[in-house]
Amino acid sequence: MKPADMSLSPDPGHGGAVEIAERVHWIGAFDPWLRNFDLVLRTERGTSYNAYVVRGNRGVAVIDTVKAAFSDEFFRRLESVAQYEEIQAIVLNHLEPDHTGALPELLRRAPNARLYLSARAKPMLKGLLHADSLPVTPVITGDTVDLGGRSLSFLTTPCLHWPDTQCTWLEDAGVLFSGDAFGSHVCDARLFDDAVGDFRRDFDYYFAHLMRPFKAHVREALDLIDPLPIRTLAPAHGPVLRETPQYYLRRYRQLAGPAEQPEGRLKRLHVFYLSAYGSTRAMAGVLAAGAESSGLHVSLHDLETCAPDLLIDLVEEADAIAIGSPTINGDAVKPVWDLLSSLNAIELRGKFGAAFGAFGWSGEAVPLIEERLRGLKLRIPLPGVRARLIPTPEELAACRRLGVELAKHLTGKADHRVIDMATLA
Repeated sequence: MKPADMSLSPDPGHGGAVEIAERVHWIGAFDPWLRNFDLVLRTERGTSYNAYVVRGNRGVAVIDTVKAAFSDEFFRRLESVAQYEEIQAIVLNHLEPDHTGALPELLRRAPNARLYLSARAKPMLKGLLHADSLPVTPVITGDTVDLGGRSLSFLTTPCLHWPDTQCTWLEDAGVLFSGDAFGSHVCDARLFDDAVGDFRRDFDYYFAHLMRPFKAHVREALDLIDPLPIRTLAPAHGPVLRETPQYYLRRYRQLAGPAEQPEGRLKRLHVFYLSAYGSTRAMAGVLAAGAESSGLHVSLHDLETCAPDLLIDLVEEADAIAIGSPTINGDAVKPVWDLLSSLNAIELRGKFGAAFGAFGWSGEAVPLIEERLRGLKLRIPLPGVRARLIPTPEELAACRRLGVELAKHLTGKADHRVIDMATLA
């Protein structure tokens, strides 16, 4: 089934439409020179924008489009396998511009087409096209589109990786058009997973940056997908997965699995800090000792010697984190912000957080860190501790109490607070 005209060259002009199953063609585009995607992923191998055509006895469906700059390739490939008046359905699994860039022109050229997208995507579509009257049908799991002799059915799979995402299933061919799920940023005109060489690192890297924050949603989507007799996974980026699609399903299950926690293990606190003259380091040690004395498993990490990317796994497995920073030029120091900016790659809701640090003049670092932790959905049950220059015994005692009280909150032993409503006025 390997297409004979595919070669190693990632030349965007290489080849035409590629058959991936009976009466199913890839009509996407190659972007070999892309080196950064969505401002958060390195794309050293470029990427592809995958779009597909499915032909039935009475009509044609187009599944996704491409980035606007690559529309000419998309339309050239589309025209090689279908006429515009045949297009009955345009399925949008995801509305991000790299998949909808050619949509306005496609709607103009295909006057008989109707749009099918998830219910949550409909208001987003209006913001994308700025049009009030569009031929739109919102769909949910179990809805179908009949193309004559074959039909497409839909699976609602939100947050893979946007709230609007869905998958589309072509049962008779065993093809799942999975949107961004199961993708990778690999530009290779050989197109198929059994032809492009080893891209496992790219597959895992893509998951880590796009899907990892939504692990619970990935698991829910896999519960819908796993029972399907899939022969081909057709994602929106990277190779079409036809050799062993079940491998990629299992790999997502592994990557999305909750961290295994031994029964009866102690709650975990990771303390991250950076210290200019040793004061914040001393505060970190005392806080850690207080938490450990109250039944937590505590680890200390000096951000001066740690790469933020290597700390994400630690934060993900932690029940709480405490971050210490001196205040320099009215702010927390850069390694702290580097760590905090990397945490949007994981699910943090329900974890506890705390902040502490020494300062010379103004002490803004602690409240700024607390504000960011709250923005990341961590629970901040206790005010942070600040110490001017060299911590006094009283300030170190406050750090120890912070560790003890944080442990009480983690273990459910904290005293219930009575809030005087008058103080909130």
